[in-house]
Amino acid sequence: MNHSTLRIAHRFCGPPNSGNGGYVCGLVANHMSQPCQVTLHAPPPLDTDLQLHADGDGLQLKQGEQLLASARPYSIDLAIPPAPTFEQAEQAQQRFEGIRHHDLPGCFVCGTNRDEGDGLRIFTGAVSEHKGQVAALWQPAADLADTDGLVANEFLWAALDCPGFFAVKPVSGMALLGRFSACIEQPVHSGETLIVSAWAISHDGRKHNAGSALYRKSGERLAYAEATWISLNR
Repeated sequence: MNHSTLRIAHRFCGPPNSGNGGYVCGLVANHMSQPCQVTLHAPPPLDTDLQLHADGDGLQLKQGEQLLASARPYSIDLAIPPAPTFEQAEQAQQRFEGIRHHDLPGCFVCGTNRDEGDGLRIFTGAVSEHKGQVAALWQPAADLADTDGLVANEFLWAALDCPGFFAVKPVSGMALLGRFSACIEQPVHSGETLIVSAWAISHDGRKHNAGSALYRKSGERLAYAEATWISLNR
């Protein structure tokens, strides 16, 4: 069977020894010819050759025989709340609870131990005007973009990932990404200051659903995503 090889560099970790979920989902989605949902089955290891196999109308990411992720065609149907303003997002990130305690401080997206220009440092905190919504500002660095200055899709998927966790965390506690789907509506340029927001949708036992979105300062929406988070057994 034909397959492609993917490799997740250590820089793009979520937990210390595996890839950030949103980033990995975005890498897999890049190989799909249509909008898709990616399910994570096992932690994708870092700095290791992984195989991407065709599977019907979808894809499977494997390490040898172990299934790590699978993708299938999917269309998001998501009710998206009003965007927070630039000022609301700026204030919300001051309330990021990961500053006090962070379970994964080395995470590429939301880790507080990552330096500027290394991690994305998206620190979403509660939007006081919108219950259940979190927000932050994000300025994508030049090394996330191609020669035209357009940010690669996998980094947009990553940016839409962790905010959803902080939206469901009050109910979910520590949780890991289970399923993820993102829709990139417009190209995103590096160096532009963006608003990232996320909100809790529903909770069902250990499963927690969240939405997230990316906006320009003006409130114009650029991308959105839908995620299912799975609480870890205590």
